[in-house]
Amino acid sequence: MTLQIPLPDGPLRPRPVWKRLSYLVRVNSADPTLLLALLLLVVFGYLILAPVLLLLVDAVTVHFADLARTRQGLGDLTLYYLTRVLISPISRDLFWWPLAHTAIISAAAIVLAFLVGAPIGWLLSRTDLTGKRWFSTALLLPYMLPSWTFALAWLTLFKNRTTGGQPGWMETFGLTPPDWLAYGALPIALILALHYAPFVVLLFGNALKQFDTQLEDSARSLGAGPVIVARRIILPLMMPSLVSAATLIFAKCLGDFGVAYVLGVPVGFDVLATSLFRAISTSQAGASAVLAGMIVLLGTLSIVIDMRLLKEAKRFVTIGSKGAMVRQTPLGKWQMPALAWAFTVFLVSAGIPLIALTLTTVMRVPGSFSLDNFTLDYWIGTDLGTTALHQGILLTGEFWLALWNTVWMVGIAALGAGTLGLLVGYAVVRSPVGMVSVALRQITFLPYLVPGIAFAAAYLSMFAVARPPLPALYGTPVILVLAILADQMPFASRAGISSMMQLGREPEEAGQIVGAGWFRRMRSIVLPIQRGALVSAILLPFISGIKGLSLVVVLAVPGTDLLTTYAIRLVDYGYSQAANAVVVMLCVVAFTGTMLVQKIGKANLSDGMGSK
Repeated sequence: MTLQIPLPDGPLRPRPVWKRLSYLVRVNSADPTLLLALLLLVVFGYLILAPVLLLLVDAVTVHFADLARTRQGLGDLTLYYLTRVLISPISRDLFWWPLAHTAIISAAAIVLAFLVGAPIGWLLSRTDLTGKRWFSTALLLPYMLPSWTFALAWLTLFKNRTTGGQPGWMETFGLTPPDWLAYGALPIALILALHYAPFVVLLFGNALKQFDTQLEDSARSLGAGPVIVARRIILPLMMPSLVSAATLIFAKCLGDFGVAYVLGVPVGFDVLATSLFRAISTSQAGASAVLAGMIVLLGTLSIVIDMRLLKEAKRFVTIGSKGAMVRQTPLGKWQMPALAWAFTVFLVSAGIPLIALTLTTVMRVPGSFSLDNFTLDYWIGTDLGTTALHQGILLTGEFWLALWNTVWMVGIAALGAGTLGLLVGYAVVRSPVGMVSVALRQITFLPYLVPGIAFAAAYLSMFAVARPPLPALYGTPVILVLAILADQMPFASRAGISSMMQLGREPEEAGQIVGAGWFRRMRSIVLPIQRGALVSAILLPFISGIKGLSLVVVLAVPGTDLLTTYAIRLVDYGYSQAANAVVVMLCVVAFTGTMLVQKIGKANLSDGMGSK
């Protein structure tokens, strides 16, 4: 018996457009993942991609203030700004010297960070160092706090009369530090090295943790000495992690504004970040766009190199395995020298700077330890006799306004970043269209390629005037909230993607079978399961936003000051004790928040480094 299927007469006709649209609406109402992904793509295209592209456009189009100089029309294409920044008579001071200074301090910071971080990474991951659990957190403290905090501490200790104001501790003791020690390249490079040395500790330490010590034993059994083992086996296999740490430190130094502003600007030592800030402050929109574009280019190149090296680092997977042996090296007679070295690094990188900052806030003359010199005036004083600061910071309205702005602005930005990051993770993992998923992933990662001060310049270019559907936002809290939110999306979205990749479709499918709609499934299934990831995705941007300066220093005005910008304004006024008091409060908030994240997330920055 043959089964015959009747065929329709004539050619098949496509469904009418309205039927296809009706079908798509019904499908997406049950599972609107694609619509969610498209909506997020539009939102982040506007908040992330558009500002960066507009910044690049501003570098090659005529601005109103330069109509007479360029003799071109408003908005015309021009090479005037590129010429001015790169090859004009002032290009040396505007770009080339700052670029050279940036390269010098970055190279010096990388070398010093390796000299400090590599031995510490080895001690924490491969030896029986006493107090290893405590050191594994304490030695990462410098990165938990703002880098420019330690610049203020350096200024407190080594400031000389070159810039006037209160004397430093060394001057109070009768010693006058030379300019090269008090300001400029040496202290900037040293502070950045100590601040970013934890990168080396983490990357190098974790790589060593995965390294099978049987490879070293085999080499030694064949007669190889320690130098040959290190040069021919350990270093080649550690190279991806070491170079990755170097590129990350370079990218961070490239956009670091606070340290160079505190220790470089007083003596005319400019880096790219401070040169960009000066161009923005003097309303050189075209020149600032070119400078920001160059910073973006250098930052992108460094991160691309880092991404390639991370792929190389996957070779470590073949080194360590379940059967791999990671033998702890007994220090023996070197236990005390190693302990002294680790403790010295802690004191120099965190202990002494924080103690000096805190003591300065209760001294009329920094560095003088006579009893009549101690005072609480800078905290709770009522008549300081200064022009712009009449009371201690705890009695000053500007401080509490800055604290409140920090809490609510950064809090809303972090809450938005964490929530959107989870939605991005859901859309990327569940989207039925791969191209949309890839585009969303890349756009939300873009701020990671753009140093903070360059991203702030992009936001200033985008929102200094009305950009539908938003009005002009400069001078309002909204621009700070949006900038912090967008700047934190790389971390929030990666957290969301990572957590959603670990959640299978089965719980949602079970809810769909019993008739639960998409919103009900998100509320009752996805969010409860991902609660821990969501909390971490909110708290981490909150902590980063609290201590960040490079992003907000360009966008904040006196009425929208955060704690970071308020402290910098006090530094500009010369009120070093009050500025240090604000910084101490900031450090307490940042450190407490970091510890809270680790507690809630049940994670540790030193995981995998042998902290037991």
